[in-house]
Amino acid sequence: MQLRRYIYIIMVVLLSTRLSDAQVTDNNWSVFRGKSDLSGSTRYELVDKPVLLWSVPTGGRTKSSPVLSDGTIYFGNDKGTLYAISYDGRIKWSFETGSPVEAPPLVFGDKVYAGSSDGVFRAVNKLTGKLVWSYSTENQIVGSGNIWISGKQAGIIFGSYDYYVHCVDPASGKLLWKLETLNYVNGTPAVSNNKIIFGGCDGIIRVADPRTGAERDTFDIGVYIAASPAVVNEKAYFGDYDGTFYCLDMAERKIAWYIEPGETSGTILGIPAVTGNSVVIGNEDKYVYCYNATDGRLVWKYRTNGSITGSAVVSTTKVLFGSTDGYVYIVGIANGKKIWSFNAGAPVSSSPAVTQDRFYFLTEDGRLLAFGNK
Repeated sequence: MQLRRYIYIIMVVLLSTRLSDAQVTDNNWSVFRGKSDLSGSTRYELVDKPVLLWSVPTGGRTKSSPVLSDGTIYFGNDKGTLYAISYDGRIKWSFETGSPVEAPPLVFGDKVYAGSSDGVFRAVNKLTGKLVWSYSTENQIVGSGNIWISGKQAGIIFGSYDYYVHCVDPASGKLLWKLETLNYVNGTPAVSNNKIIFGGCDGIIRVADPRTGAERDTFDIGVYIAASPAVVNEKAYFGDYDGTFYCLDMAERKIAWYIEPGETSGTILGIPAVTGNSVVIGNEDKYVYCYNATDGRLVWKYRTNGSITGSAVVSTTKVLFGSTDGYVYIVGIANGKKIWSFNAGAPVSSSPAVTQDRFYFLTEDGRLLAFGNK
């Protein structure tokens, strides 16, 4: 009887450990925008009145955005430094690339991947910050890498100003394939339903096979696409350089709806955030817009005092975003009413990383801000 009870206790302890590990993994934001489909949504509810827990200065300006894996936050800056910051705000390590790291990093397995303005895509050990491998393109890299996994196969994909999307082996950095476009590839390729979806300065949305890089479909928009699409349920949501906002139905192979820019509209530089039947996007005209995802009807818009160049994150009831007016905002997703704001003291063009009890932003002057419950 005692032996059975002892075995039962051991099994409970082991199961609790496994569940805890699963929760740590589930609480990561290891891909830019939280998921490979770039939808920018979180199942965790944002707190109503978060407080600043700590701030870490890096001494260098940045346009990067943070990502998080196993309690460590990673990001780059314009000096070319890639940082790893602990959960309590300590610098664990830094790695010098020698060239600005504008793109958000990607964390996969035991490595952190980041591209830089010298056209080199690097993998470093996420625990030590030591270089594992590097892969060179022919021009600068300003978009984040993404990961596709199919069975036992996996690949890291990223765009370059050399007119190609590249796919490399995560372990070795060896080229698996590359897909040629007609102009710069600025954004991060989205991955959804065994497809790679991306746009670029050639004004074309391309759909490709992740294992071979072969094009499956193309949609000619005709205007520069500066950012990435968010893909949900075979719908790709994205904006163009003129400020037009689109919903592309990939299954039907047509534009389902689009919103033409107004007289004061600016370029759309962010990636939409999608949850339920709401799609949220910022604009250089200082507004954040929420549209009905089915028909494109405007639900609300919220004005700040600065351009919105980063991307929002949405929960089931709230929208979190930063503005170049130096503020971080939370508004209600149903009505766009402000719930909370914080003066960060410098423009915020980054996109947040969100976990169960916290969220993180970078300011353009290079500070990492951690917010959560007091």
